[in-house]
Parts: sequence; C-alpha cells; structure tokens
Amino acid sequence: MENNTQDSYKSEADNTASARKKDHIDLAMQSRVTKSEADNRFFYEPILSAHPGQEVSLSTDIGNKTLQFPIWVSSMTGGTEKAAKINENLARVCGEFGLGMGLGSCRQLLYEDKRLFEFDLRKYMDDQPLYINLGVAQVEELLQRGQVAKAGELIEKLNADGLIIHVNPLQEWLQPEGDRYTQSALDTIIQMIDVADYPIIVKEVGQGFGYTSLRELLKLPLEALDLAGLGGTNFSMLELIRSDKVMLDSYKNVCQIGHSCEEMIDIINGMIDTESDTFIQTKKIIISGGVTDFLDGYYLMGKCKLPSFYAQASAFLKHAMDYDSLRQYTIHQIEGLKMANAFLTIKA
Repeated sequence: MENNTQDSYKSEADNTASARKKDHIDLAMQSRVTKSEADNRFFYEPILSAHPGQEVSLSTDIGNKTLQFPIWVSSMTGGTEKAAKINENLARVCGEFGLGMGLGSCRQLLYEDKRLFEFDLRKYMDDQPLYINLGVAQVEELLQRGQVAKAGELIEKLNADGLIIHVNPLQEWLQPEGDRYTQSALDTIIQMIDVADYPIIVKEVGQGFGYTSLRELLKLPLEALDLAGLGGTNFSMLELIRSDKVMLDSYKNVCQIGHSCEEMIDIINGMIDTESDTFIQTKKIIISGGVTDFLDGYYLMGKCKLPSFYAQASAFLKHAMDYDSLRQYTIHQIEGLKMANAFLTIKA
C-alpha cells in the first residue's frame, strides 16, 4: 500500500512538472528583476521558518474588540447610490475575516436618517470593531450648540463602538464649501474626550501630523491615533481639482506639505527613546496613507515602537463593488502578512 501511494504521488508530480517547466522557460525573460528594483527594507531569511499555516495568529485588539488580523478598512464613502453596496461589501469582508472598519463621514446622519441605510452595517460585521466618523468642524459645532449627545445617539443607532474624529484644516480651507474652525482642533478634541463615554480615534486625512501635534495627541487618552500620512489620497489636491484653475495654480504646492507614515513613526519612536514614553496615553497607532499592500503594512508596523496595525482605503475601494474580487484581495493581504512574518525581518 505504501509503495502504491508513493508511486501515485510521483506520477502526479511528474505530470505537473512538465507543464511547470515549460512555463518556466516561456516566462523566464518576463520574470527578470534588476538590482535597482530591490526592496531594501527587509532582510530575507528563507531558512528560519516553515511555510505558515492556518494556525498562525496575527490577532490584535482595539478597545474590547479583537482584530483577527492587524488590518483596518479606512473610512471611505457615504451619501451616494454606490456607497450602500461598497459599504455592505466592505463590512461583509470585515465580518468574514475578523477585520475592523471606520465609516465614511457621518455628518449628514446627525440631523436626518435618509441615508442611514448606507451606514447600517453591523448586521454584516458580526462583532468586529466599527467606528463612526465626524470631522472636527462638526464636533466643534455639536459642542457649541450643546448637541454633543447626537454623536453618542448615532453610535447607538448604528450599533458602533466609538467615534473617529478626522482633522482636515487644509482640505476645509481649499474646499469651495469648506467649514472654518473657530478654535484649534486640539481644543475641540480635548473637549469631546471630556464629555464622551465611548472610545475616540483621531485621524488626519492624508497629510499627517507634525512633531508637536503628535506629542500633544499622544498625551490624550485616545483609543487610537490614525496617522493617515502623505502618500495616499490627498484630499487637499482633490478639493483643488474641484475648484477653478486660478485657485489650483495658486495652491497646488500646498498639497506637497505633510508627513509620511514612516516619518511620523520615526518621530514617535524618537519621543519614546529620548523622552521616555511615560507621557503617552494613546493606546494604538493606526498606520494609513500610502500603504499600498501588506509589505508596506508589515514594514511600518515592524518599525513602530507602539502597538499598531495598518489601514487601507483605496486598495479596498478598488475591489469593493465586486465581493468575490474584494474577498480574494483580502485573502492575499492576510496570506502575504503571514508570509512576511515567516521570512522577512525589518532592517534597522
């Protein structure tokens, strides 16, 4: 019996080997990678691990919820006909694979329920982390009007876990319909923390935070700080493209201002190394903005000295209208992370 099994295995292997070797010959010239294309962020260590299996655990937590994998679906969209399908598929993939998700701006839901169905996603997500999203301008307005309870009511209505406050002064400045802050975003965030009885995440929307902003935010008891660095979708540029040509020409260089995720992580690490981390109250770092795939995520998480996970927006959005495509993309991200953990280490 043993010989028959071995013979069967050899026969099957031989049958595939011929086609495989032909592919190798046909594709050899297309598969060349030059030295200039090398990714120099990693040491490749091919002899230290077996191929990872299903037993590999990459889970982390946010609040009292668990992410099965350190991947977050960044806040994206709402308020359009396509948004309902996009959000449903994104929520479904979070539920299936144990990921977390931030909703797109929920501003319109503060005062009417017309579009509530586009954000009512708990039924697709099981018990995975789900956060609503409001801009600093809207939070400031709620505080000034004495209507801050509306945020908590919306969290309850959507069976969400907390609030993301997005900070976007340059976008608002350049947006034709933009709001104006009447006090600093930091003051608004501190006031909201003082009255909220739910977790709060603070994020920038595509240009990141400088040294002093990072230091002040890390002092606060935030559930997480989303870096949203320069390098992904630039909402300041998006608003300029929507505006007239004179404004575009006048302000286009402003869109180059900001901080990459790697620069911000270096700043945070420097604070930990030189000042001690005793002043840091923020629990997690979410790394987003210019994160194109699992290699970027693995590298930046590996560099960060605070607990972290990574987020993507546009990469998920690219597949979000077709659930099979979205599901396949998510599987590749998860399996890629497992592979990276097995065979790659971060260069100092």
